[in-house]
Amino acid sequence: MKIALMDSGIGLLAAAAALRTLRPDVDLVLSSNPASMPWGPRTPEEVAALALGCARAAADLEPDVLVVACNTASVHALAVLRAELEPALPVIGTVPAIKPAAALGGPVAIWATPITTGSAYQRGLIRDFAGTAAVTEVACPGLADAVEHGDDAAIEAAVADAAARTPAGTAAIVLGCTHYELVADRICAAVVSTAAPGLTLHGSADAVAAQALRRVADPGRTGEATVTVLHAGVPAPFPPVARLYPQGLTLATPAPAA
Repeated sequence: MKIALMDSGIGLLAAAAALRTLRPDVDLVLSSNPASMPWGPRTPEEVAALALGCARAAADLEPDVLVVACNTASVHALAVLRAELEPALPVIGTVPAIKPAAALGGPVAIWATPITTGSAYQRGLIRDFAGTAAVTEVACPGLADAVEHGDDAAIEAAVADAAARTPAGTAAIVLGCTHYELVADRICAAVVSTAAPGLTLHGSADAVAAQALRRVADPGRTGEATVTVLHAGVPAPFPPVARLYPQGLTLATPAPAA
């Protein structure tokens, strides 16, 4: 079994690690274009072109499924990717986990990139899935870039800034950018003192991984637990910055012999 994931950068690590946990034998293709980051401020046409480049490079390796492990690409490029690649290659998008977070009943904060915060797309998800839950949109300027570059001081500053704008008593935080899942523990630590007891964080990686496995035509086919990295379509080494995060370490550690 082979599953490809695409993103602007290392935000795909969370879903890739979730896939590795669910299927330790799965072969993974990690296709990104970190030199083009960030994608958020780019036009929808630019995002679609960049996403297509990453997707086509991954598709050349004949995966069973392609995961669009990027919120921005899912908004602006999912339809284009599906039009070109499906039905031969199933394409799975990423949607912020607003519905399960709101279902808990308490106040919800959505941490997202500045371009996504307040967008018609996110407001539509809130309207359709938040129900009666009180929702606060919290922009996180610089956080995705800081995570991408492993800049500890910048991560700390961006998380602290967003935490200060997260209302006291928040019961659930939706991580509206896949990069944020790599620092979920730091986000939790920054808000726990003012949040409601039992604060929960909601990423998309686990749900996306489960959906990807459901779309594999032959789930009984095994893999060899390989990891192939593509940067702008060119084979690349496993990114050193990925090892700074638990999900990256999961993927960098060889799978135990059968």
